[in-house]
Amino acid sequence: MEAFTKHTGIVAPVDRVNVDTDAIIPKQFLKRIERSGFGQFLFYEWRFDEAGNVNPSFEPNKPRYEGASVLISRANFGCGSSREHAPWAILDYGFRVVIAPSFADIFYNNCFKNGILPIKLSEEQVEKLFQRTAQHEGYKLTVDLENNRLTDAHGLDVSFELDEHRRQFLLQGLDDIGLTLQHEDKISAYEAARAAQ
Repeated sequence: MEAFTKHTGIVAPVDRVNVDTDAIIPKQFLKRIERSGFGQFLFYEWRFDEAGNVNPSFEPNKPRYEGASVLISRANFGCGSSREHAPWAILDYGFRVVIAPSFADIFYNNCFKNGILPIKLSEEQVEKLFQRTAQHEGYKLTVDLENNRLTDAHGLDVSFELDEHRRQFLLQGLDDIGLTLQHEDKISAYEAARAAQ
């Protein structure tokens, strides 16, 4: 997993509450067993119309958000079913950071396991980000995980809180397997001792 220390990216808004995992990655696209290839289906039923054409009324489809890697949304992001495909689709599309006032627990945990930084800010702080995103074309945020700060080129400087264990996972680029492999020498020694018995 790629380590996350500092990231600067264009911000794209999804101005909706209770964005569930079926909206993030609809069930008909859950046929793959790899973690890749899901980005093309992210927010599929919002990004495209019934004929498969790009829906110009879906805000992130606008040219000003092309190449966005920071997503902002409203409360209870990632609710619904526990599918891990949702963070896979978000990451595969190109988002490294998701900012919202609150997240569904399973989705929140799955973000860390897949190299995505979910940041919880107050409703007021998120509203200010929506306003800045609308105001400034190509609006960018810098996310500094080493110092737990969000900044922009227009004077924003906001701190955010994050569980230290999860923070270290991202800073070191570790998932559960990577964490276990940090003890590979002890595992190998144990296996060698067991084999001898």
